[in-house]
Amino acid sequence: MAETSAPPAPLEHRFPCTNCGADYRFDPATGMLRCDHCGQTEAITATTWESAGLRELDLERALSQELPAPELVEVRLVSCPNCGAQIEFAPDSHASECPFCATPVVTDTGAQRRIKPRGVMAFALDEPSARQAMTGWLGRLWFAPNGLREFARSGRRMQGVYVPYWTFDADTRSFYDGERGTVYYTTRTVTRNGRRVEERVANVRWSPASGTVTRFFDDVLVLASHSLPKRYTDALEPWDLEALAPYRPQYLAGFHAEGYTVDLGDGYSEARARMQQVIESDVRHDIGGDRQRVHRIETQISDATFKHVLLPVWMAAYKYRGKTYRLVVNGQSGRVQGERPWSVVKILFALLAGAILLGIFAYFGNQ
Repeated sequence: MAETSAPPAPLEHRFPCTNCGADYRFDPATGMLRCDHCGQTEAITATTWESAGLRELDLERALSQELPAPELVEVRLVSCPNCGAQIEFAPDSHASECPFCATPVVTDTGAQRRIKPRGVMAFALDEPSARQAMTGWLGRLWFAPNGLREFARSGRRMQGVYVPYWTFDADTRSFYDGERGTVYYTTRTVTRNGRRVEERVANVRWSPASGTVTRFFDDVLVLASHSLPKRYTDALEPWDLEALAPYRPQYLAGFHAEGYTVDLGDGYSEARARMQQVIESDVRHDIGGDRQRVHRIETQISDATFKHVLLPVWMAAYKYRGKTYRLVVNGQSGRVQGERPWSVVKILFALLAGAILLGIFAYFGNQ
């Protein structure tokens, strides 16, 4: 898979405090490493490889398994038996809890070779801010159980997780054949209610159309995980990808990192489908007229590149009255999404209140 026989370096997320030896964690408030034990802080520095920046990688070489060794890494991953998340653990960690569904998991000892992250978006929200956003969202759900809101407000800490994504760039040139429709109106005489009247009728005159459209796609974002329902992750958008920084493992200190479960080829297929939708819209715009028919689009793609990036998500998985509720918070913007809980008591009360109001309106209506 690599050009050289040298094995990829392991991914390290632990950084000992230079003052007391305890573990640093990344502090979103300061953008620095911070020791919770003694308060020591340290700026994040980059290695030579990390200083290379957000360089794109050649997609064709990656799909042919020809990436150079520095672009690969060995990670310890375990698959959650409940939700299937690929969770990454530090070298000395042997047991933990899945941040996606709160299922206890025990790590294995195997390592997997993966494409190394090229970019990372550091957490901008700390855990108290994320919790505040979550409880505020729950508070706006009138039919949510009060007990769940209180449990979420005072419950255990939320889990900060870096979720894997692919981004794709590509130059495209598309050739199309279709038809341009021009709407024109004629009049005709019809009989309505015994009277003869004239009405306008829309007609379409079609003419052949063909041409070429070009577009450069920059950072088409594709989720590289199956752990969360796509409707949740899509609802966390938009992400400000301008805030992506070159990957440095210090940003992951104190947080979980999920391994990708959508491989590069499948991710590119999804990106291509999204590109095709945009290209078809470009074709229709290029055809012009009042209406369009598209018969054929042939697209040539060149200079296709990709990045593996990590985006920050705060997660809470609460088991309340035998049911697990998963809530996610965009670690950059604070946008919240999750499984909507329902209170049977509140729903029954609302139905009863509605029935009473209908009865009152009916009574006064009869009067």
